[in-house]
Amino acid sequence: MELLLLHYPFTFLFFVFLVLYQVKPAFRYFCKMTFYKLWIFTLSILVIMISIPRGRNKENFKFLRMSFLPLKYIFGLEIVVKGRENLRTKKPFVLVLNHQTSLDILVMMEILPSRCVPIAKKEILYMGTFGLACWLSGLIFIDRKKKEESIATLTEVADSLHKENFSVLIFPEGTRNHGGSMLPFKRGAFQLAVKAQVPIIPVVISSYCNFYNQKEKRFTTGKSIVQIMPEVETLGLSPDDVPKLTEQVHDSMLATYQRISGMMNGASH
Repeated sequence: MELLLLHYPFTFLFFVFLVLYQVKPAFRYFCKMTFYKLWIFTLSILVIMISIPRGRNKENFKFLRMSFLPLKYIFGLEIVVKGRENLRTKKPFVLVLNHQTSLDILVMMEILPSRCVPIAKKEILYMGTFGLACWLSGLIFIDRKKKEESIATLTEVADSLHKENFSVLIFPEGTRNHGGSMLPFKRGAFQLAVKAQVPIIPVVISSYCNFYNQKEKRFTTGKSIVQIMPEVETLGLSPDDVPKLTEQVHDSMLATYQRISGMMNGASH
C-alpha cells in the first residue's frame, strides 16, 4: 500500500474514492449533489452560447430542458410519467407542481411541453450561468419579498398568455417541502389562471424517500412516478372562487401524492 501511494498517488486516491463511494452513503450523496450542481452550471454555458443569437426567447427553453435529460440515466433514476395525454392541448394553461427538492427541476424537465415556462423566484436569476440560461430561456421571475410587484408581474403574465400563446408552471407551495406531504398552497397560481380564464393542470411527483433523503444524506438509484392529472377548468370563475379552487386542487393533489407515494413505498419493501 505504501509503495502504491509513493509511486502512483493518483491511482491510490482514485482507489480511496471508489471505496468511500461504495461504503459511505453520505460521501456518495455529497459526490452526486456536487456533480448535479456542476453539471447544471457547466451545461448552462452551452445553453447560453446557443441561445444568445436569438436573445431572451421562450423557444430557448428547449435547450435548457435538453441539458437536464441525461441526468436521469447518470443517476440511475427511472421516471414514470402517467397521464401524459392531459398535456395534449394547444390552448394556454397553468401547470401546478408540488415542490420537494432541487431534484424537482430534473423531473420537471421530463414533462414540460413546448412553450411552457416556469415562474421562478428572482434569486435564481443571480445563480451565475444557470441564472443567465434561465433568463435567456424566457423564465418569468418574481420577487417574493415584494408582494405588490409580484402581483403586477402575475397580472401581466395573465394578460399575455392568450396573446403570446404560452403556458406557465408554478410551484404553488412557494418553497421546498421536505416533510413528506404537501404544504398549503399560495393563491397566486390560481388567481393567475382565473384572471386569464385558462385551465389548471395539476402535476404530482411521488415522494423521493425510496432513493433520496437530504437529512440522512442518502441518494441512491430509484424510481419516481409523475402523475399528470386532468385539467381543472376556470372558465366563468371569478376572484371570489379562488380560495375554494385553491383548496380543491390542493386536496386532489395531496390525495394523488399519498396514493402514488404509497405505491413507491410498497414497491421498495
